[in-house]
Amino acid sequence: MLKATAQFDPMFTQYMFNELFINPAYAGSRECLSVTGLAREQWIGLDGAPSTQTLSIHAPVFNQKMGIGLSLLNEGIGVSKRTGVNLNGSYRIKMDRSWLSFGLQLGVVSVSEDLAKLNLQTDNQFMLNTGRKMAPNLGFGAYYNAPKWYLGLSIPRMIQNHLSTSSGGATVENNFNPTDFHYFLTAGSIHALGSSVTLRPNVMVKAVSGAPVQLDLSANLLFNDFIWAGLAYRTGDAASIFVGAYFTKQLRFGYAYDYTLSALQDFNTGSHELMLGYDFNYDKEKINTPRHF
Repeated sequence: MLKATAQFDPMFTQYMFNELFINPAYAGSRECLSVTGLAREQWIGLDGAPSTQTLSIHAPVFNQKMGIGLSLLNEGIGVSKRTGVNLNGSYRIKMDRSWLSFGLQLGVVSVSEDLAKLNLQTDNQFMLNTGRKMAPNLGFGAYYNAPKWYLGLSIPRMIQNHLSTSSGGATVENNFNPTDFHYFLTAGSIHALGSSVTLRPNVMVKAVSGAPVQLDLSANLLFNDFIWAGLAYRTGDAASIFVGAYFTKQLRFGYAYDYTLSALQDFNTGSHELMLGYDFNYDKEKINTPRHF
């Protein structure tokens, strides 16, 4: 029996800076208009490896009782191209000094496959370019954040989209099957280690029926609310280092490098990831330090 493993959704080492991409309940949680971009080049040197870019914009509305957001995706993997637009909305419940939010994501994705580039002329199913096809997306999430910790649970993709050429033409098959849901559990906290050093551990658990549970474990040290450095480990995939800085309390930048630990180790030189974020409408009188999450 042959065993194969594959990547279904985009992955990011610096997910903790862009949780709107995986959890619509995150919308409005930074309590200001916030913009974050992430660009990831995965498995450098491997032909057709994933190249992914995302942009997220969100803000609280109606006296912070709700949040709205927009997330954009552009990704290429081999001969497959995917672009997506998601609208995110959250209902936020104030609980003393913390917030409990529930979110819904509605979106559309454009998918295409240039199958002729595979040069498989003996198989009719791989001789047809699909062209651009549109497909729907639906997601749900819950998010709780207190001053020193957060917890999130989400299903970012509830509709499975599949391009098929078996009928002689390209069609999109959309399936809503709870047994295929991918569940994301995220958590993080902050711990002061003195007057100038803060420890920030984070964890992500990804689970789907029929596949091993994957853990993303990371921790970084923030020095003088300015520069951070940390390590991460993704089970069955990679070990990472990441660094970053708050150039101002509003502007943040991060870089991550993943060293592949899987069987692909001999075929690539690792993955690179850049993060850039900015918070608008920032109330400097209320917040004296940068937002941690």
